[in-house]
Amino acid sequence: MLQRHNGWLGGAALVGLLASTGCALGPNFQRPVVAVPDAFNAQAEADALSVDLGWWEIINDDPVLKALVVEAIDRNKDLQMAVSRMEEAGAVAGINHLGPTVDLAGNATRQRALVAGFGPQTLIGNNFSADVSASWELDLWGRIRRTQESARAQFLASEQDRRAVLLSLIGDVVGGYYQLQALDMKLEIAKRTVEVRQQSLALVQHQMVGGVGNKLETSQAASAVALTRATVPQFEQSVHAQENRLNLLLGRGPGPIPRGQPLRSVPLKTIAPGLPSALLERRPDVRKSEELLHSANALVGVATANQFPTLSLTGSLGFQSLELSHLTGSGQNSWSVGGGLLAPVFHGGELKRQRQAAIARWEQAKRSYEKTVLSALGDTSNALVAVAKSKEIVKEQDSAVQFLKEAERIAMMRFEGGVSPYLDVLDAQRELFSAELTLAEDLCDQQRSVIQLYLALGGGWSQAVPRSSADSGSN
Repeated sequence: MLQRHNGWLGGAALVGLLASTGCALGPNFQRPVVAVPDAFNAQAEADALSVDLGWWEIINDDPVLKALVVEAIDRNKDLQMAVSRMEEAGAVAGINHLGPTVDLAGNATRQRALVAGFGPQTLIGNNFSADVSASWELDLWGRIRRTQESARAQFLASEQDRRAVLLSLIGDVVGGYYQLQALDMKLEIAKRTVEVRQQSLALVQHQMVGGVGNKLETSQAASAVALTRATVPQFEQSVHAQENRLNLLLGRGPGPIPRGQPLRSVPLKTIAPGLPSALLERRPDVRKSEELLHSANALVGVATANQFPTLSLTGSLGFQSLELSHLTGSGQNSWSVGGGLLAPVFHGGELKRQRQAAIARWEQAKRSYEKTVLSALGDTSNALVAVAKSKEIVKEQDSAVQFLKEAERIAMMRFEGGVSPYLDVLDAQRELFSAELTLAEDLCDQQRSVIQLYLALGGGWSQAVPRSSADSGSN
């Protein structure tokens, strides 16, 4: 009898040990190995800024732009939804737990019943009861722990999703602001060109009155003025539409957008690319994909543990009385302690198939992670080339504008001297107008390429976001 008793105690001790330190079935997560180059094919310039700087330090030359970005961070609806999704994932992560669950139940009834005795009798009475029950599933195989692990990974993935939305928002606001400034520049070029062509038209009309000009040249000059004037409302409409696109990002209704430093006056920054391997830590899309893979890996453990028995302990303590005041005193009490074992015997291969499906989902998540890493490397490489080439494009386009200005001046002098026809002036003015509009777009692309490189590198990954324009101005 003593031997049996000791055996029972040893079994109970073993169950307790397994419940607290039992192994978790399924593979432990390890980040997949993805081949990345040792370095980017780009040389960092001497004055290049670190990608670890906050975005407000990258665009610190324009306080108006910084204020717009901070407003967008505070009010953008997509970012607010991303924060809500993160909060939802955090709540879900706390649902599963290893400890016991305790419930309290109370009941009060008043009833009229017919009872048998020496004769039918009707009794009316009260009945009060209170019960406390507890249950605890012993996590022998790590099913609950793997479920918690998966939920935590989902939460961390939602945090990276929020950060991806944040970086995308910053890029959209900064890029949209530079696009707005480019449109302002185009509008100013169009208005200035209208004035120049009106002066040319007046000159042609004056020559015609003097008998030097002709009707063809007058019509050509008037047409050039009308065509250029038509671009003014087109650019004004584009400016209005771009302002409203920015207002949507800012979480506000239609209205004007303040302007800061002109596009031509914004100094060009350079970003040090760092090491390609750093993208695995910086890029939110890569880290999100890694956490989703981690979650899928943990769910393989859950599906594995589901094939093994579950052991649970239950207990309850209750009181019952005909009077509420006597419930815990002279009332009737009851208690129970028990345990249960549930072992899967035959499920028609369902549990096996569930594990196979979990492994297949892990394989999909792994391929998705590898693709995300490759995409991040491609994005960064493209951004590095865009920054380098945009400088060359702006330099050559600016030279073209200067040459065309000189060509227009010479064509006008030759026309006034009667050496060349007015058509040469029109050609020079058309080419100059087109080149100046292209230069405005190139300047915009040049500034946008810098912020796109910063975002492609996962910029500011370790920096807190300022919550007001005063905070951003202090950095």
